[in-house]
Amino acid sequence: MPWRGSAGHSQDNEIVDRIEDIGLVTQVAVFHNRRAFDKLTREYQSPVRRFFLGQTLGDTQLSDDLAQDTFVKAYTHIGQFRGQSSFLTWLFRIAYNVFYDYTRGLRPTSDLDTPAVTGRSGGSGDGSLRMDLYDALQLLNDNERSCVTLQLMEGQPIEKISEITGMPQNTVKSHLSRGKKKMATFLRANGYG
Repeated sequence: MPWRGSAGHSQDNEIVDRIEDIGLVTQVAVFHNRRAFDKLTREYQSPVRRFFLGQTLGDTQLSDDLAQDTFVKAYTHIGQFRGQSSFLTWLFRIAYNVFYDYTRGLRPTSDLDTPAVTGRSGGSGDGSLRMDLYDALQLLNDNERSCVTLQLMEGQPIEKISEITGMPQNTVKSHLSRGKKKMATFLRANGYG
């Protein structure tokens, strides 16, 4: 068997992971197999929670609550997963909608562009850089924050961000450009090179 470089190996792993996810989704949708859903939850709870930490500016309790809502919705709507995208992309789409619904509920009593986050309850490992990043994220509007969080924290490409948010790719690029510029300006003003 010829040796394959890391790019081929990575692509093979992605295909295997996607097939495994579709198998687990099928077990949940057809047989209501909770163990299969637990496995999906364990696999993807960290990226979903990180997405919410970026959106809520580090509010761990709110992030956990929103992540739980996301997985409840995923479980109840799992029959709608068609495998046209990865399971993670589908989960991020649900998470994006959960956060949108959350902020829409806040709008009568809070700023339109930022969620009402009263404080960060990060763990003892949080440092000043993490706090400054959340402060920088706070400068962004919801769309900029979603795009930046998905790209910089979750490594999602523009095409996937477009799929998750429902925004055209050029709009995603604009939000990324403006958001990154705002964050860079803030971080430079606060002593980061």
